[in-house]
Amino acid sequence: MSTPEVRHVLLDADGVLQDLPGGWFDGLRPWLGDRAEEFVRESWRTELPYLRGEGDFLDHLTAHLRAYDVDVPVEEVYAAVWHSIELVPSSIELVHRLRRAGYGVHLGTNQERHRAAYMRTRLGYDDLFDVSCYSWELGALKPEPAYFERAVERIGAEPGEVLFVDDRLDNVESARSVGLVGVHWTFLEGVGEIESRLAEHGVRVGA
Repeated sequence: MSTPEVRHVLLDADGVLQDLPGGWFDGLRPWLGDRAEEFVRESWRTELPYLRGEGDFLDHLTAHLRAYDVDVPVEEVYAAVWHSIELVPSSIELVHRLRRAGYGVHLGTNQERHRAAYMRTRLGYDDLFDVSCYSWELGALKPEPAYFERAVERIGAEPGEVLFVDDRLDNVESARSVGLVGVHWTFLEGVGEIESRLAEHGVRVGA
Protein backbone atom coordinates (compact mmCIF):
# COMPACT_ATOMS: atom_id res chain seq x y z
CA MET A 1 0.00 0.00 0.00
CA SER A 2 1.47 3.33 -1.07
CA THR A 3 2.05 6.21 1.35
CA PRO A 4 -0.43 9.08 0.85
CA GLU A 5 0.96 12.20 -0.75
CA VAL A 6 1.04 15.27 1.49
CA ARG A 7 -1.46 17.79 0.15
CA HIS A 8 -2.00 19.96 3.23
CA VAL A 9 0.25 21.72 5.73
CA LEU A 10 -1.12 22.45 9.21
CA LEU A 11 0.93 25.06 11.09
CA ASP A 12 1.07 25.92 14.77
CA ALA A 13 0.93 29.61 15.71
CA ASP A 14 3.09 30.52 18.74
CA GLY A 15 6.68 29.55 18.08
CA VAL A 16 6.08 28.84 14.39
CA LEU A 17 4.17 31.74 12.85
CA GLN A 18 4.28 34.30 15.63
CA ASP A 19 6.30 35.42 18.63
CA LEU A 20 5.51 36.99 21.99
CA PRO A 21 8.34 39.53 22.43
CA GLY A 22 10.03 39.05 25.79
CA GLY A 23 7.80 36.09 26.62
CA TRP A 24 4.93 35.70 29.08
CA PHE A 25 7.01 36.30 32.20
CA ASP A 26 8.43 39.66 31.10
CA GLY A 27 5.05 40.71 29.74
CA LEU A 28 3.43 40.37 33.16
CA ARG A 29 6.25 41.76 35.31
CA PRO A 30 4.91 45.37 35.24
CA TRP A 31 2.00 44.16 37.38
CA LEU A 32 3.44 41.13 39.16
CA GLY A 33 7.16 41.76 39.52
CA ASP A 34 9.03 38.71 40.80
CA ARG A 35 5.74 36.78 41.04
CA ALA A 36 5.22 36.83 37.27
CA GLU A 37 6.67 33.36 36.63
CA GLU A 38 4.61 31.80 39.41
CA PHE A 39 1.50 33.58 38.11
CA VAL A 40 2.00 32.35 34.55
CA ARG A 41 2.74 28.76 35.50
CA GLU A 42 -0.35 28.61 37.71
CA SER A 43 -2.42 30.14 34.90
CA TRP A 44 -1.15 27.53 32.43
CA ARG A 45 -2.13 24.78 34.86
CA THR A 46 -5.70 26.03 35.22
CA GLU A 47 -6.47 27.43 31.77
CA LEU A 48 -7.03 24.13 29.94
CA PRO A 49 -10.86 24.22 30.06
CA TYR A 50 -10.84 27.65 28.39
CA LEU A 51 -8.62 26.35 25.60
CA ARG A 52 -11.33 23.74 24.99
CA GLY A 53 -14.00 26.44 24.80
CA GLU A 54 -15.38 25.81 28.29
CA GLY A 55 -16.09 29.14 29.98
CA ASP A 56 -14.65 32.62 29.50
CA PHE A 57 -10.91 33.06 29.95
CA LEU A 58 -11.30 36.71 30.94
CA ASP A 59 -13.33 35.64 33.98
CA HIS A 60 -10.54 33.24 34.88
CA LEU A 61 -7.87 35.93 34.42
CA THR A 62 -9.86 38.42 36.51
CA ALA A 63 -10.02 35.98 39.43
CA HIS A 64 -6.36 35.06 39.03
CA LEU A 65 -5.27 38.71 39.12
CA ARG A 66 -7.36 39.34 42.23
CA ALA A 67 -5.75 36.34 43.93
CA TYR A 68 -2.40 38.07 43.39
CA ASP A 69 -3.77 41.45 44.59
CA VAL A 70 -3.47 43.06 41.16
CA ASP A 71 -6.13 45.77 41.09
CA VAL A 72 -6.18 46.89 37.44
CA PRO A 73 -8.80 46.31 34.72
CA VAL A 74 -8.41 42.86 33.26
CA GLU A 75 -8.79 44.31 29.77
CA GLU A 76 -5.64 46.39 30.29
CA VAL A 77 -3.50 43.42 31.25
CA TYR A 78 -5.00 41.15 28.61
CA ALA A 79 -4.45 43.61 25.76
CA ALA A 80 -0.90 44.40 26.85
CA VAL A 81 0.18 40.77 27.12
CA TRP A 82 -2.10 38.40 25.20
CA HIS A 83 -2.33 40.76 22.22
CA SER A 84 1.42 41.40 22.21
CA ILE A 85 2.00 39.23 19.16
CA GLU A 86 4.59 39.76 16.44
CA LEU A 87 4.23 37.88 13.18
CA VAL A 88 7.39 36.18 11.92
CA PRO A 89 7.80 37.55 8.38
CA SER A 90 9.67 34.52 7.01
CA SER A 91 7.00 32.15 8.34
CA ILE A 92 4.16 34.22 6.90
CA GLU A 93 5.95 34.27 3.55
CA LEU A 94 6.31 30.49 3.80
CA VAL A 95 2.52 30.24 4.04
CA HIS A 96 2.15 32.24 0.82
CA ARG A 97 4.80 30.15 -0.93
CA LEU A 98 3.12 26.90 0.07
CA ARG A 99 -0.22 28.15 -1.18
CA ARG A 100 1.32 29.23 -4.49
CA ALA A 101 2.77 25.72 -4.78
CA GLY A 102 -0.75 24.31 -4.56
CA TYR A 103 -0.93 23.06 -0.99
CA GLY A 104 -3.80 23.65 1.39
CA VAL A 105 -2.33 25.64 4.27
CA HIS A 106 -4.10 25.62 7.62
CA LEU A 107 -3.73 26.91 11.17
CA GLY A 108 -3.58 24.49 14.10
CA THR A 109 -3.34 26.23 17.47
CA ASN A 110 -4.39 26.08 21.12
CA GLN A 111 -6.21 29.34 21.86
CA GLU A 112 -9.08 30.55 24.00
CA ARG A 113 -11.82 32.45 22.20
CA HIS A 114 -10.65 36.03 22.82
CA ARG A 115 -7.08 35.62 21.60
CA ALA A 116 -8.37 33.54 18.69
CA ALA A 117 -10.70 36.39 17.69
CA TYR A 118 -7.78 38.82 17.77
CA MET A 119 -5.70 36.52 15.58
CA ARG A 120 -8.55 36.00 13.14
CA THR A 121 -9.23 39.69 12.61
CA ARG A 122 -6.35 41.92 13.69
CA LEU A 123 -3.64 39.54 12.48
CA GLY A 124 -5.59 38.60 9.36
CA TYR A 125 -5.42 34.84 9.86
CA ASP A 126 -8.89 34.25 8.44
CA ASP A 127 -7.64 35.54 5.10
CA LEU A 128 -4.23 33.89 5.36
CA PHE A 129 -5.32 30.29 5.93
CA ASP A 130 -7.66 27.94 4.10
CA VAL A 131 -8.93 26.32 7.32
CA SER A 132 -8.37 27.41 10.93
CA CYS A 133 -8.38 24.83 13.72
CA TYR A 134 -8.57 26.69 17.03
CA SER A 135 -8.73 24.40 20.04
CA TRP A 136 -11.60 26.28 21.65
CA GLU A 137 -13.75 25.61 18.57
CA LEU A 138 -12.75 21.96 18.25
CA GLY A 139 -13.41 21.21 21.92
CA ALA A 140 -10.00 19.52 22.20
CA LEU A 141 -6.47 20.79 22.53
CA LYS A 142 -3.00 19.68 21.55
CA PRO A 143 -1.49 17.22 22.36
CA GLU A 144 -4.78 15.32 22.72
CA PRO A 145 -5.18 12.94 19.75
CA ALA A 146 -8.81 14.08 19.45
CA TYR A 147 -7.56 17.54 18.46
CA PHE A 148 -5.80 16.18 15.39
CA GLU A 149 -8.63 13.84 14.46
CA ARG A 150 -11.07 16.77 14.49
CA ALA A 151 -8.64 19.04 12.65
CA VAL A 152 -8.20 16.53 9.84
CA GLU A 153 -11.96 16.12 9.60
CA ARG A 154 -12.39 19.89 9.38
CA ILE A 155 -9.74 20.11 6.66
CA GLY A 156 -11.47 17.32 4.75
CA ALA A 157 -8.42 15.12 4.19
CA GLU A 158 -6.96 11.78 5.19
CA PRO A 159 -4.49 11.99 8.09
CA GLY A 160 -1.53 10.96 5.92
CA GLU A 161 -2.26 13.82 3.53
CA VAL A 162 -1.68 16.40 6.29
CA LEU A 163 1.77 17.50 7.47
CA PHE A 164 1.75 19.19 10.87
CA VAL A 165 4.44 21.61 12.06
CA ASP A 166 4.79 22.55 15.74
CA ASP A 167 7.53 23.82 18.06
CA ARG A 168 6.54 21.31 20.76
CA LEU A 169 7.65 17.72 20.27
CA ASP A 170 4.77 16.28 22.34
CA ASN A 171 2.30 17.86 19.94
CA VAL A 172 4.17 16.49 16.93
CA GLU A 173 4.32 12.99 18.40
CA SER A 174 0.59 13.04 19.14
CA ALA A 175 -0.18 14.09 15.56
CA ARG A 176 1.95 11.21 14.29
CA SER A 177 0.09 8.79 16.57
CA VAL A 178 -3.14 9.36 14.62
CA GLY A 179 -1.52 9.21 11.19
CA LEU A 180 -0.46 12.76 10.37
CA VAL A 181 3.04 13.52 9.15
CA GLY A 182 4.77 15.45 11.94
CA VAL A 183 7.63 17.96 11.78
CA HIS A 184 9.18 19.51 14.88
CA TRP A 185 10.40 23.06 14.14
CA THR A 186 10.53 26.57 15.59
CA PHE A 187 11.05 29.78 13.65
CA LEU A 188 14.29 30.31 15.58
CA GLU A 189 15.84 27.52 13.48
CA GLY A 190 15.31 29.49 10.28
CA VAL A 191 13.15 29.00 7.22
CA GLY A 192 15.88 27.07 5.40
CA GLU A 193 15.64 24.32 7.99
CA ILE A 194 11.89 23.93 7.65
CA GLU A 195 12.21 23.85 3.87
CA SER A 196 14.64 20.92 4.23
CA ARG A 197 12.35 19.06 6.64
CA LEU A 198 9.34 19.60 4.41
CA ALA A 199 11.29 18.33 1.42
CA GLU A 200 12.01 15.08 3.29
CA HIS A 201 8.27 14.43 3.09
CA GLY A 202 7.92 15.45 -0.55
CA VAL A 203 6.68 18.98 0.15
CA ARG A 204 8.36 21.39 -2.26
CA VAL A 205 8.03 25.03 -1.27
CA GLY A 206 7.50 27.35 -4.21
CA ALA A 207 9.29 30.60 -4.89
